[in-house]
Order: sequence, then structure tokens, then C-alpha cells
Amino acid sequence: NMFGAIDFYQRAYKSGIKPIIGCELYVAPNSRFIKSAGSMGETSRHLLVLVKNMQGYKNLMKLTTAGYTEGFYYRPRVDKEILMECHEGLIATSACLRGEIGDNILKGNIAAAVKSAEEYREIFGADNFFLELMENGMPEQKQVNAELLEISRKISMPLVATNDCHYLNREDREAHEVLLCIQTGK
Repeated sequence: NMFGAIDFYQRAYKSGIKPIIGCELYVAPNSRFIKSAGSMGETSRHLLVLVKNMQGYKNLMKLTTAGYTEGFYYRPRVDKEILMECHEGLIATSACLRGEIGDNILKGNIAAAVKSAEEYREIFGADNFFLELMENGMPEQKQVNAELLEISRKISMPLVATNDCHYLNREDREAHEVLLCIQTGK
């Protein structure tokens, strides 16, 4: 959701920091309107979307709203159809291991990973979609990073190095775990 975006933007700007508005979206594997049985992991994949300009901000608001009002199944979801309609002014990355591309790599389906990367490049434009590399110490991430480098070379797709951050300070880990437990009801 984007509930804190304006407050974040204003506080960062006031502190002399250039804020970047964005959201990790959940993308339904088919249509956001299909709400069929399956686990949470089977019903959506992560996609990081960042705002470039005011049109991008408006489009991200449309996407997050549609995720709740049209695509909600376990969590708010969008699909590639609405991403195509609302891509202008946005930059996207392949996200973490829970992204469509990383998930396909982990399943050994490199052809599907390449196809997904090309679909997202078509949706967002060649200058607005990046394969996302992370170093988090996980063996699965090393496997995905190696294949992302190969895919990047193979189809001339740009890379971006990121880190999957959920809190600023190590001592905030427990509070984050509590938040996740409340969110998931576990």
C-alpha cells in the first residue's frame, strides 16, 4: 500500500534527502480477477515498482488501488494487463527471490525466466526494467544472481544492485517479526 508515501516524501525532502516513492507489488500469475485455490506463494509474485514522475505516482496509486479493489486474494494483487495500462512514469525491477524471474530460476525453468524478463521489458520499456541482484548470504540468491547475470548478457537487459531491507537497525528485527506475525495472523 501507499499509505505513508506523502508523509515519507515530505519528511525526506525537508531533511535534504531526495525521496524515491515506490512499492513492492504482488503480481497474479494470470489475471488479478482469478481467485482460485492455492497457497499465497502460488497466487502472486513480487515486483518492485518505483516512481519517475507525477504520472508514475498517479499510475502507482491506480495499481495499488486496483490490487485491493479488483485483485485481492490473500493479498492485494495486480496483473500484467493492468501493468501494461499503467506503466507510464514507472521503473520496475525483478525483485527478490519471490519475484517471477527469480522463482522460475529456482525451479530450473530458465526459459520461463527469460520470457518473464522480456515481458516486463515490453511492459515498462527497455530503459525502465532492470534485473535485480542482491547479496544476502543465501545460497539460493547466489544461484539466482549467477543466472540473472547470464540472462542480462543473453538479452542485453540492465542490472541493478539492491538490498532487501525491512528495517534500518539490527535491533528493529524483533519489532519487524511482530509486525509480520500480526499481518499474517501467525
